[in-house]
Amino acid sequence: MEFRSLYITVGNKEEARKIASVLLEERLVACTNLFDGVESRYWWEGKIATDREVVLIAKTRADSVDAAIARIKALHSYTVPCIVALPIITGNQAYLDWVAAETRR
Repeated sequence: MEFRSLYITVGNKEEARKIASVLLEERLVACTNLFDGVESRYWWEGKIATDREVVLIAKTRADSVDAAIARIKALHSYTVPCIVALPIITGNQAYLDWVAAETRR
């Protein structure tokens, strides 16, 4: 079984918590981490913008990524949200087994 970490940026902690809760309740992910107060700098509409954001990281199975991305996009307030899936090459097998068990539908 393959696993992924989803890296997501969100405008504020409340929105990040809401997205995390829905993903967990729907068993699309097994675990989330929120990092508040991140400074993001990026190109937007021809200019460099700077904002405070929350980084949301979620761990899941590879076969749940498309459904998780669709759900995040439906809940997210941004026009073009950052949602990227990063491969988990290896890790603590007991933890990966737990991710697999908690994301079974």
